[in-house]
Amino acid sequence: MKKVAVLGALLLTACVTINIYFPAAAAEKAADEIIKGIQKEEAPEKTEPKAGLSGWQVAVFRSLDSVINVMVSPAQAEEADLSIDSPEIRQARSVMQSRFPELKRFYDAGYIGIQTDGLLTVRDAGSVPLQDRNKVSKLVAAENADREHLYQAIAKANGHPEWVAQIKSTFATRWINNAQRGWWYQSSNGSWKQK
Repeated sequence: MKKVAVLGALLLTACVTINIYFPAAAAEKAADEIIKGIQKEEAPEKTEPKAGLSGWQVAVFRSLDSVINVMVSPAQAEEADLSIDSPEIRQARSVMQSRFPELKRFYDAGYIGIQTDGLLTVRDAGSVPLQDRNKVSKLVAAENADREHLYQAIAKANGHPEWVAQIKSTFATRWINNAQRGWWYQSSNGSWKQK
């Protein structure tokens, strides 16, 4: 009888064990959202065309949407999520977004490129005009520090500081994939390519 109780206890604890895996797909989605937000260029605000719905019709559709979301949410619970909203993350994103217009000029000129680890580098300091060299170096250093800080903030916001390396790796791929035409990036073999 004792053996059955011990076996039962072991089975019960085995059922309670939860393995938390790094949500790679959610991390890619989050990285794309953040990168596109940082790199968005301010465009004139578009107004949505009026669909001709009255206020009560809109309210009915919103209510239906809420009901459907409540009914569908259990299925979505299986999909892993990655939180990208904390004061620390918002601050890093804001600073990086405000710096982007200056960086874009140097991306477009080919002076800076994205390394395989997702960090920026000055590709050929000699090609950068003398009056811009110090500015480019400072921008690259500040951007790299903020990228590293962002990865740590995301890991911290999700309660998994051990995910920093995986978050950085995911972002590295997504920075390159979201690079604009004409920008330089480093391929896995270390050679530079232009998008």
